[in-house]
Amino acid sequence: MINPQILALAIFALTYVFIILFYNKKTAIVWISVFLILLLRVLNPGQAFDSIDWNVILLYFGMLFVSEVFLFSKMPDYLASIFASKAKSTAMAMVIICAFTGLLSIFLENVAVVLLVAPIALSIAKKCQINPVPLFIGMAVSSNLQGAATLIGDPPSMLLAGFAKMTFNDFFFINGKPGIFFAVELASLASLFILYFLFKKYKKPMPGITREKFISFIPTFFVIALIASLVIGSSLKNNISYLTGLLCVVFGVIAFIWYLFYTKAKDTKKFIGRLDWQTGIFLIGIFILVQSLSANGILNYVAKFILQIGGGNPFFIFMMIVWISVAISAFVDNIPYLVAMLPVVQVITQSLGASP
Repeated sequence: MINPQILALAIFALTYVFIILFYNKKTAIVWISVFLILLLRVLNPGQAFDSIDWNVILLYFGMLFVSEVFLFSKMPDYLASIFASKAKSTAMAMVIICAFTGLLSIFLENVAVVLLVAPIALSIAKKCQINPVPLFIGMAVSSNLQGAATLIGDPPSMLLAGFAKMTFNDFFFINGKPGIFFAVELASLASLFILYFLFKKYKKPMPGITREKFISFIPTFFVIALIASLVIGSSLKNNISYLTGLLCVVFGVIAFIWYLFYTKAKDTKKFIGRLDWQTGIFLIGIFILVQSLSANGILNYVAKFILQIGGGNPFFIFMMIVWISVAISAFVDNIPYLVAMLPVVQVITQSLGASP
């Protein structure tokens, strides 16, 4: 019989290779791997089910509905057109659009945000007779960066919060010190200066932009109410392990019910089809896949290997983990990497006696 450690490692490695080669099929690839893990008894069904962080899953799917209804309201279009119209030069308008894309991505799924703001970016590029590609790249950078600022901004933030048992408020202040939110905002501010430096060659005066009209203010209220609920929920001492996920699901259901009443249930299939179901299903599979490594001790081996290379120096090990993460995430999906590395870092910090 083949060693379970070898099987787990081989399946995980092949999964990564196939995800890189056939990225559009990543969800199917992961679930084929999950099926093999269960079939070959690398994990049993109970272990697989227990490995899933259901709070993260609930949080993700709840935010899908809240985000989509908010985007449907056209309020982001309205605000983007107002902000861009205030710019005196094309370069400044491009920076404003990037900043606005990032701002939305703090609380909304960033892929949907970029797709939403893209038509306004195209309109600016067309009117100013410039190539839209630099603007799109700036939007993508801003969106990805700001997605890490809060618990609900992006799946990696959700994973971090789930594993480290962080609340919504912990992203702002943790253990009495400024949290990841402020680090991200400083980086975002720096990125806007860099973007302006790259865009400054576009010196033409900004032509007039038609202000978009929004459909309703109610979805904006849902977003504000959800954030307020997460802040209050984080401040209260409670024993509800799924509180964040439940709150997001509740507001997701409320938002969807409003959408059904407002549209009289028209185009519901299109609405459902626009939601990014695949990432959530992919995430569930990744939890199981990584558990196959953890249950068979492979992640402990990785942690010991990093400790050995680092020679027990906390700063060197920290820098090594950061730059390995940067390099790997440039080429492969950051979700499976993060799910795998969070428990590795926990083992490393325990060995060093450092704070995780």
